[in-house]
Amino acid sequence: MNIKFLSVAIGAAVVGMAASGASAATLDDIKSKGFVQCGVNTGLAGFASPDAQGNWTGFDVDYCKAVAAAVFGDATKVKYTPTTAQSRFTALQSGEVDMLARNTTWTISRDTALGFNFRYVNYYDGQGFMVPKALNVSSALELSGAAVCVQSGTTTELNLADYFKANNLEYNPVVFEKLEEVNAAYQAGRCDVYTTDQSGLYSIRLTLSNPDDHIVLPEIISKEPLGPAVRQGDDQWFDIVTWVGYAMVQAEEFGITSENVDDMKANSKNPDVQRFLGVEADSKIGTDLGLTNEWAYNVIKGVGNYGEVFERNIGVNTPLKIERGLNALWTKGGLQYAPPIR
Repeated sequence: MNIKFLSVAIGAAVVGMAASGASAATLDDIKSKGFVQCGVNTGLAGFASPDAQGNWTGFDVDYCKAVAAAVFGDATKVKYTPTTAQSRFTALQSGEVDMLARNTTWTISRDTALGFNFRYVNYYDGQGFMVPKALNVSSALELSGAAVCVQSGTTTELNLADYFKANNLEYNPVVFEKLEEVNAAYQAGRCDVYTTDQSGLYSIRLTLSNPDDHIVLPEIISKEPLGPAVRQGDDQWFDIVTWVGYAMVQAEEFGITSENVDDMKANSKNPDVQRFLGVEADSKIGTDLGLTNEWAYNVIKGVGNYGEVFERNIGVNTPLKIERGLNALWTKGGLQYAPPIR
């Protein structure tokens, strides 16, 4: 081997060793401390909110629990860090949290300049507007001159400016850092309009003193693919967080629920189901992730499939009454689609 090729070989080996070291770092750290540290919203009904005893529940909280179930076989091995729209990114970059599950939009700048990785979208959303019924408007195009409450440090703030400029409308932004501050300002009548992701509007509407006095306008002015995020540089942890989401979607497609998962594991003859639930003897779908082959079983047993999580927290039988819409399975006209788990 000549010097040129020797140098290339040594360089490749060094890169390989570095990648190998990075790929196990987060998972090893998490196993060592015994829990997943998850960045969540400071309080958004249906998505992430604590009760009086400090117990967290919600659609995003269940994602954190599902990751813990995959890693530890125990969905309770997770701790929560409440983060604002502005503090969430610093918390992830600094290592204060292992992952974000906090209604965060996947954008190119966050995927590149901020050094994060997104892949799985657990909620397809879009920005909307909420107004008091007394304002007597039925369209966002009637909002010229309105005072608009918006949270700083969000794509919402940027989309708002773009929408009003594109439609030659004037507006007065009323900007706050914390969600609670925006809510209080709207409730107090300091602004005419509240804008954020439409899912958030349905949630925030429930916290108002008279929810029925407010309506969500029909316009959706942006694409807001919301999903978990991790730091770049650790492909193994990125894969784990990603495939947990896909596993919940695939379980719903298979018809596997938290109630029937044990029966499916014991009795299903479908090789895809056997592989998915860790029954297939020569499967490596878990060990290749650094987990046990029962990781998907543990997710569904401990938390449920995607449909269960959706309906339990934000679905039509909850106070939010959100339809599946774009978040239905691909087999039912939605966008939720899992790559093959094999």
